[in-house]
Amino acid sequence: MSIVAVEDLVKKFKDLTAVDKVGFTVERGEIFGFLGPNGAGKSTTIQMLATLLKPTGGRAWIDGHDTVREQFAVRQSIGLVFQDPSLDGNLTAMENLDFHARLYNVDPKVLPVRRRELLEMVELSDRTRDLVKTFSGGMKRRLEIARGLLHHPAVLFLDEPTVGLDPQTRNHIWTYIRSLRTKGGVTIFLTTHYMDEAENCDRIAIIDHGQIVALDTPAGLKQMVGKDIVNLTSKNVDRLAGEIAERFGLKGNRLDGQLQLETEQGDLFIPRLLAEVGSAVDSVNLHKPTLDDVFLKLTGRAIREESISAGDAMRTMMKRRLR
Repeated sequence: MSIVAVEDLVKKFKDLTAVDKVGFTVERGEIFGFLGPNGAGKSTTIQMLATLLKPTGGRAWIDGHDTVREQFAVRQSIGLVFQDPSLDGNLTAMENLDFHARLYNVDPKVLPVRRRELLEMVELSDRTRDLVKTFSGGMKRRLEIARGLLHHPAVLFLDEPTVGLDPQTRNHIWTYIRSLRTKGGVTIFLTTHYMDEAENCDRIAIIDHGQIVALDTPAGLKQMVGKDIVNLTSKNVDRLAGEIAERFGLKGNRLDGQLQLETEQGDLFIPRLLAEVGSAVDSVNLHKPTLDDVFLKLTGRAIREESISAGDAMRTMMKRRLR
């Protein structure tokens, strides 16, 4: 039985449909990713799965428990790391963990050992008695992951776990995330709008405007594009696109002032292209399909075109809830 099962899940905020008949499953021990721009419905879906929002329609189960009818059992089965920091900065790292342990009725006999193991895992053993407000953003995120695991959840939800962090800290966080699956057997369900992060997932659901438009492994998604990607710049992109469509029968996508083409054997195609329309081309590059290309193919735009800050996304959602 899948550890997460979702059927036709819907969430509406008055006239806005934030999640529109979403359905999928997540297997035990899987790293499952929700990929899409902020505002696409990723965080709203997680909040419904975590019992923080009641669905408008549809059903969902976590570890066999209905998220509406068995909320207490669901909350005992999950850990949750929010987009925005939720630690108490005026408490120490240990005090934050102890408070969480009380909320989740962690056995006091096992708490010291479990707390020590988790702080060692996230490399904060030497900062246990320091106030959290003295921590860097990366340290706070690592402590939040430790806190989310303190009560041994079956599923750990990570909502944009590395947003706002520098690349080195992001890599460290992903080291911890992968170790959770290999060492602890924890199922990871995360949202992200970082394409490179999504590559770490076993499977990815691409969500756009509240709907899942594709779900597969990273390799499987990239096979949807399949062909080589040729990017061209020109002083007149529209004119260049028209010439290429007429001479080669290729329809390109416009992206950031460039023209993007999909073609077989791009290394052989480029010399032919330049021989025909080279005077209109300022630059050209070739690469294999990426998740960026998949998103562009499925939605007609780049993911960053609609990306907004995590804080803006949260504020927008709260405004909708308060109306």
